[in-house]
Amino acid sequence: MERNRSDNTHELHRGSKTNLIFAILFVFLVFIDQAGKRAALHFLRDSDIELIPEVLELHYLENKGAAWGMMQNRTWILITVTAIVLIVIAFVFYRLSKGNQFRFLRFCLVLLAAGALGNLIDRIMNHYVIDFIYVSLIDFPVFNFADCFVCISAVLILYCILFRYKDLDVVVQAQEKEETVQHK
Repeated sequence: MERNRSDNTHELHRGSKTNLIFAILFVFLVFIDQAGKRAALHFLRDSDIELIPEVLELHYLENKGAAWGMMQNRTWILITVTAIVLIVIAFVFYRLSKGNQFRFLRFCLVLLAAGALGNLIDRIMNHYVIDFIYVSLIDFPVFNFADCFVCISAVLILYCILFRYKDLDVVVQAQEKEETVQHK
């Protein structure tokens, strides 16, 4: 019985430590996004910077819509949807087992949440999102770090669903087993 309490205490400590690391990562990613946008506001508003000629440049753009300019001037809808998405991400994050098998998925959720919050901050403060990265080689829409976080996390979450956790019943059973062991 003493061994189980010791194991549970160790597991709780490890889970708390992992949550702290994820919280620090989340704050760091949001900071990087916001710092990039503030730098773009101050240095790019009047002129573009070509990083790689005819390939990549920094170009200031105020996006009043969502990805690829969809839903222009629907700021309050985008704010509401993003807030709901952040609540769902937080719920899923904390419902997932703190064990190692879900650490990568929890990382993906942190990345997604940081991107969502980064753009939400802009929408609330400015009523638009500051974009500044432009791939001129393929005339790709201008984007920012938060957009990168959202896209990368979406691909990684899709990977998790299709390959890493494809047998969801086994995953759910493993999570329930781990929670049962933790509660004993």
